[in-house]
Amino acid sequence: MPKFAANLSFLFQELEFLDRFEAARRAGFQAVEYLFPYDHPPAEIAARLDDNGLSQALFNLSPGDWDAGERGLTALPGREDDFRRSVDTALRYADALGCRRLHVLAAIVPDGADARACEDAYVANLAHAADAFGREGIRALIEPLNTTDNPGYLLSTAGHAQRVIETVGSPNLFLQYDLYHRQIMEGSLAAGFAQHREIIAHIQIAGVPGRHEPDVGEINYPYLFDMLDAAGYDGWVGCEYRPRGGTLDGLGWLAPYGIGTGLIA
Repeated sequence: MPKFAANLSFLFQELEFLDRFEAARRAGFQAVEYLFPYDHPPAEIAARLDDNGLSQALFNLSPGDWDAGERGLTALPGREDDFRRSVDTALRYADALGCRRLHVLAAIVPDGADARACEDAYVANLAHAADAFGREGIRALIEPLNTTDNPGYLLSTAGHAQRVIETVGSPNLFLQYDLYHRQIMEGSLAAGFAQHREIIAHIQIAGVPGRHEPDVGEINYPYLFDMLDAAGYDGWVGCEYRPRGGTLDGLGWLAPYGIGTGLIA
């Protein structure tokens, strides 16, 4: 049976961020992920994990200036010092939270930028991150994002991600396989999983279209969950979707997996 992690940047938004940990545990989740932890001291988040018996499945490195439209620093030539600081900060949080997977955002390629220079910076910075994380037993992940939601993002297909991983040449660089983004860009979800199975270290899900609950839309998730079981995938499956209403009201799709069927005291 797949292991599901609640993405607290998307789920339980009815609550303040730190209160979402208890809500996830009471709904039956055993792990959480989210975009960024950096607005809160690591000890404060660690206490919420410990109090609720939750594992930290994943979080992202700093995106840079999110409000200004930045979505990562890794592929931005001239921002290497900022990127390395973000690696150090992420390691400090990962150590405190017991997190063994970190997603390294690429970047939105700026208008007029040299695409080759951005790709070269991406490869060099990923090599640094993969090495730094590897020394701490943490896997570095890269994730293709669809260009409808993220126009200009450097990495948008699994094939490109595989080429980047091969170019970096690190045994500690893996693919974060988000089925929502993959469906929009390429489809062939089962075939893509089989093709890239050896480098997949984390999976995320959402319904298409709309990025709502996985039981709505064109993706046959029960089939895919059975496929993951048959393939022996034992990593986390991150629930990174936007509930159509209240989070708990939309958890019926998880009932066959023992989550969301009733609040745990």
